[in-house]
Amino acid sequence: MTGPSVGAGVTKRSVMIAGHRTSISLEEPFWAALREVAAARGQSVQALVGAIDAGRGGQNLSSAIRVFVLDAVRRPPLQQT
Repeated sequence: MTGPSVGAGVTKRSVMIAGHRTSISLEEPFWAALREVAAARGQSVQALVGAIDAGRGGQNLSSAIRVFVLDAVRRPPLQQT
């Protein structure tokens, strides 16, 4: 059986959160979707990651970002009235 390996395409990036640097490892499609969500909200990726970090409780940050992105792409856009 062939196909993409599970760990393929993981990119590590460093961001500043609450005054300290941390590294986040995500697959490139998650980075791309995170940039899209941040742009749609008028935020920087760093600001959006900070907000995700603040609300994640004890969850791993990379996992919290993946769940956030998945929820954001599944949720229909807000309708303008």
